[in-house]
Amino acid sequence: MAELATIARPYAEALFKAIGAADALAVAEQVAELAKVAGDSQLRQFADSPKTQPEQVFTLVTSVVKVALGDAAKNLLRTVIDNGRLAAMPEIAAQFHSLVNARSGVSDATVYSAFPIDAAQLPGVVASLEKRFGRKLNASVVVDASLIGGIRVVVGDEVLDTSVAARLEQMKVALTA
Repeated sequence: MAELATIARPYAEALFKAIGAADALAVAEQVAELAKVAGDSQLRQFADSPKTQPEQVFTLVTSVVKVALGDAAKNLLRTVIDNGRLAAMPEIAAQFHSLVNARSGVSDATVYSAFPIDAAQLPGVVASLEKRFGRKLNASVVVDASLIGGIRVVVGDEVLDTSVAARLEQMKVALTA
């Protein structure tokens, strides 16, 4: 996996330097869509065939992707295909997304909840988490019934676990110590 990260980094950084701050979110969405398409094993098998021309792969990918691609995304795709690095596209998208988040001061947060969080409650939860972590958060919610109750929040390498399961584990450790 480290090899893909090493391959992807120059592409992500070059794209990041080539676009303006105003276009960053739109390009990030386009690159994420390209990554979804490039992740398909049948497409990669087609692209890796010695009989397939790079222009054929480019045409196929651009016809399948669900968003309109700007010049920056098209240039990235063409470069990646010409260099035989289509398999690295998901990692390029992930690294590019990280660069865009770093520029805008936003972090991705995954909120694991024992129960679905109501759409009306989510902004309040995110606001309190932003105070706790000291930065803007782009939150996604995952329902995990094994938590029993409460939430577990993962922001990068930081974890805030207020779940019932975590508290039960703490009690178990305290009682057996």
